[in-house]
Parts: sequence; structure tokens; C-alpha cells
Amino acid sequence: MVGQPDTATVAAARAGDPVAVDRLVAGYLPLVYTIVGRALEGHADVDDVVQEVMLRVLRNLGELRDPSAFRSWLVAITVRQVRERFRGRPPAVPLDPDLSDPGADFTDLAITRLELSGQRRETAEATRWLDDDNRELLSLWWLEASGELTRDEIVEASGLGRQHAAVRIQRMKGQLETARAVVRALRTPRCAELAGLLTSWDGRPSPLWRKRIARHTRDCMHCVPAWQGLVEAERLLAGMALVPIPAGLGSAFGHGSLLSGTATTATTAVHAAPLNIAAKAGVPLLQKALAGVLATGVVAGGGAVVYTYRTPAEPITTAAAVASPQAPPASAAVPPSPTPSRTSPSASRPASPSANPASVAPPVTRSAKKGAAVWKFAGSKAALKDVGASWYYTWAVHNDDAPGPAGVEFVPMIWGGANVDDATLKQAKAEGDVLLGFNEPDLAEQSNMTVEAALAAWPKLEATGMRLVSPAVAFGGDTPGGWLDRFMKGASAKGLRVDAIALHWYGSDFSAASVNQFLGYVDAVHKRYGKPIWITEFGLINFSGSPKYASDAQKVAFIKGTTAGLKKRSYVERYAYFGLPAVGDSVDFGLYRDGDSPTEAGKAYRAAG
Repeated sequence: MVGQPDTATVAAARAGDPVAVDRLVAGYLPLVYTIVGRALEGHADVDDVVQEVMLRVLRNLGELRDPSAFRSWLVAITVRQVRERFRGRPPAVPLDPDLSDPGADFTDLAITRLELSGQRRETAEATRWLDDDNRELLSLWWLEASGELTRDEIVEASGLGRQHAAVRIQRMKGQLETARAVVRALRTPRCAELAGLLTSWDGRPSPLWRKRIARHTRDCMHCVPAWQGLVEAERLLAGMALVPIPAGLGSAFGHGSLLSGTATTATTAVHAAPLNIAAKAGVPLLQKALAGVLATGVVAGGGAVVYTYRTPAEPITTAAAVASPQAPPASAAVPPSPTPSRTSPSASRPASPSANPASVAPPVTRSAKKGAAVWKFAGSKAALKDVGASWYYTWAVHNDDAPGPAGVEFVPMIWGGANVDDATLKQAKAEGDVLLGFNEPDLAEQSNMTVEAALAAWPKLEATGMRLVSPAVAFGGDTPGGWLDRFMKGASAKGLRVDAIALHWYGSDFSAASVNQFLGYVDAVHKRYGKPIWITEFGLINFSGSPKYASDAQKVAFIKGTTAGLKKRSYVERYAYFGLPAVGDSVDFGLYRDGDSPTEAGKAYRAAG
């Protein structure tokens, strides 16, 4: 049960702790999505069903008596919601293929995101050919075979007795094996007889055509080898991870109707799990983790939960943070989502300097603290120089895709456990004197490391002799018993060296309050650990709400207020706004469109101290 929150987290979430709610949702959302996605096979209603499941879970969490039963309870709700969505559909009528969403095809996502090949890939493709009821059962059994669920949980969720469940699973596995043979037989070159049989086939998998093609393969000398050498599905699925959440799912959590029928509650406005800009994939914007989604007071029986920091340790002048008239109310929903998608790109892009003579970039201010989070774009070198950054990083141990100018320090990062090898560490050591630790190990969608694994790997980082900055958690850096708290206690107990703390923070409250929310979080983490602070990602994005992006005025006010506060805090050593490029997916929140064309936010960051 990889990366899923423990019983203590469930108990804390049930009591209304918004940070625990964040962790609970982030930890279990991939499980819910995997069950629903396989059961409905990319149907257009997948996102809606996932949303309904999570809403029901959070609305009724206060009624869960035994926190240790949370996962069984969650799985049962998930299966029930799948069935309810299609209760009115006659059993003999399959899901309408015309309602499928090609962009959300679950099998394609599973193959791509889990990097399936060989018979594992064939098995995933075969799931398209199952009957609907078997596909629902498969969604549970697959997770049992991969170690994510137990048989008891399948029995409880399906409503079948143990013996009945065993019989149904065996029948489903038989149908899956038949479907695997069908997938093989359809590969080219096909025999002439099969090609003739398929002339009237529309290309869509269906139970009828599964039976026809399977019948042919059993009687055809050319096609019968499709049945040979099939490895047992259990052996293929053992240890396979949950399918990561697709890029479009998070948008389902941002609508104003989410809490219809419930008391209005305040939600977390402090953070959202940051974007993974992992250089390993060669893609600038990968999946945004769905942490922080729906942290509402309904879990505690209707009382509002407000997770904000109202009194920074070192107050800043409020004049630096002027609220925009477009700022959303404090109670606006704050769920994060996958990679942002724009509905009106032109509306959010700042006017060019020539179109607005009054919008002249202020002189650049250089600061030893100011840095940038950078991924590949054509203007990286010139933009780093123009913005006045003293340092930058790329989520990797090299800056091959984003070379910087002379005099701007590159800081390498060991992104995750797979990067802890001699060659990578040697390259990191050659880059400088400071090394950033793991990227968001508390999230399954990021480096996904247990505290124990991180502590076991840390001595290898320490052996480089470099100054070490802690793993950068997505959220909850100041939370007792949180990932970072357990890591720091473990490091202390083992005598491991951690020289500074790295933090990420994203806010969806675009009002003036966001400045103190951010700075208060920084203060709280420093107070807890007493070490220098590096903020390696921060910004304003409401990943699933509306508006999704702050206005230019709001971003400028936020940057002015936060950087002024960070400048005053002697314990803050470095900070890096997210992110330097304002191209492609980041055009609505980045700083530079090219090497010498800053956005309005870029101009404000350029002038920051």
C-alpha cells in the first residue's frame, strides 16, 4: 500500500485537521482514480465519479468510527459510486463508446505512465475487451495482484461473499486471458480468414467481437499461437504501481458546485503540491499533485477549518501587498490540479511594453538570495541575467538544458532515490558546493520516498562533502509528525547532517492576505527546526478553482510583499519564484517570455531585493 497515509493521519483528518485532509486526499486519490478509471475505461464520466467519491468521503469522514478501516470504507464508496452512475443502464447495454474521452483513455494512460511493455502491455490492452461487470471486478483484483488491496477489501467493496468473489474472479481472469489472445491475434500481419471476418468490425473492442475473434483463433492454425506462452496475470501485475493521475483530472475539483448542499466552509489557502518539472522526462510541466484538495470543515461536522498564518514572526508592511479588486474571497476553494490549462490565454497575458508606455521595467536589483526555478526554454541564459538572479536550479544535477550566464550559481539537485548513485553524485559534486535534497518525497507523483528510504540514502549525499539542503516537501513542513518532521528527527537520531531546510508553497488566495500566509509558513518552519531556509518553489496559482491564475496586479503585489519580507528575514538564505519561463503551459504564471521580455510579474521579480 505504497505512499498511503497512516491511521494517525485518518484520525487527524476526521478531527478536522486540514493538513491531514490534504495528505489523506493526496495519498488516496490515485487509488480512487485507478479503480474508477479501469472500471469505466476512459469514459467521459470518470472525473465526475472520482469527484463524487471524494466529496462523499470528506462529507462523511466524521462518521467513520475506526480510522484503520478507512481504506476499505473508501474502496466500498468508490465501487458504489461507479454502480450508481450507471444504475439506469440495462445490464446488457455496454458503455456508449461515443461518450469515451480519447484524451483520457485509461489503458493508454496506464501503458504510457507505467511504461508497460511485452505481456504487461498486452494485459492492459486486453482490459478494453472485458464485459462491464468484469471490468469493475478487474479494477479491484488488479490492485490486489499489485499489492494495493487485500481480498477482504475486495469482498467488502463488491458485496460478494468470499467464495462467490473467488468464483467471479476466476471467471474474470478467464475472460481476461481470452482478451489477451484476441489482442495478440489482431496484430499485423493477420491471417486472411481473420481479415475477412473483421471487414464489418468498427474497430471498437466489444464483448461480441471478443467472442467472434476468440472463436476464430481457437480453430485457426495461423492464429492459435496467440494462446501460447501467456504468463499468469498475477505474475505480470505483482508490484505494479497505481496509475498516476492524468493532467485533466484536477479540473474536476475546482467548480463552485463542489460543496452544494453543505455548509459554506473556508478551505486551505496556504499551499498546493508543486509541479514536477523533472528534467528526466524532457517535459517542462508534468503532473501537479492533488494535495490540498477540499480541505473543508465538513469533515469535522460542519465547522469551518481555516489553515492560514495570520501573524508572521517578522511582520511586513501591508502597503507592500495591495489587494486587487479581482481577488477571490477568503473562502474560495483551493484544490490543486494537474498541469494548468488555459481557457483564455490572451486575456491573461500581459500587454507588451510598447502597448503600455507607462509599464516600464524598473531597474534590476541583484540579491544573493534571489534565484529562479528554470526548465528548458530558449531565453534561459539571458533571462537569468536580466532578472538579477544570483543562483538557479533545474531539478537535476546538470544545467545542460538551461545554461546560465557567468556569475550566476547553478545549484544541483538529487531529485529522487533513483538518482542516488556514484556517477550522479560525482557530477553533482563537480557543479558546486551546495546540494539540494529530494523533490517532494511526500507525494507519490513526485520522488515518492518514505522517510526511511530518504534517511538510508542521505549518508551518500553527505559523503559528497557538499552543504546539504533538506528534501523539499510539498506541504506540512511545520506539522508535527509530518514527513519533514519525521525526517529531521530521524536525521538527528542517526547523526546525519542537514544544513538548511527547503520549502515549497503555492497559494490560491489572491488577496493581500496571501503574503502573510506565505511568510507565516516560512516563519513556522524556521521556528520548528531553527535552520536556514531555502524556498525553492513559491507562487500564486489556484490549480482547480476560478480564476485559476492571479491577475498581473495580484502577482505583482504578492511578489513585492513576499520578497520584501524574505529580504528582512536573516534566516532565509535563498528563494526562487516558480518559475522563470513564461512559455507554453507556464505563460500565465511565469516570469519571462524570452530572454529580454519579462511579464509584469517578471518586472516585479526583477526589481525584488
